[in-house]
Amino acid sequence: MRNWPRVLSLSGPEIMFLARCLAVVGAVRLGLTFSSYNRIRSLVTRLDARNDASVADLRRVAWGVAAAARFVPGASCLTQALAGHYLLARQGHASKIRIGIDRNSAELNAHAWLISGDRIVLGGSISGFTHLVDHGQ
Repeated sequence: MRNWPRVLSLSGPEIMFLARCLAVVGAVRLGLTFSSYNRIRSLVTRLDARNDASVADLRRVAWGVAAAARFVPGASCLTQALAGHYLLARQGHASKIRIGIDRNSAELNAHAWLISGDRIVLGGSISGFTHLVDHGQ
């Protein structure tokens, strides 16, 4: 519960945005638990978003999703990428979910990123991974 003092220091609009992110991350996590990835992906990617997001919008979504994921048990990279994609699309901003596998591991280790234009919004560095598929715009 060490995150609560930071949450309480946020402004009203920041708290509201964080609450929205928390609701979306939680809903996506529950959806992935009780349904299939394809079903959740089709729900999340159905919004038609074509505009490029500003760096400020991308940073805000990255902050909100990453902060909300700290409060949602099991909020994996896939959960965060799907939630971020939905939040950006609701604002009319295009993004895609990239899925890849670690090419340096003997085991099958997959990872997901949220990408908007040529910027990685969530998921960290892509180096060391083999690109499998993109979903979204």
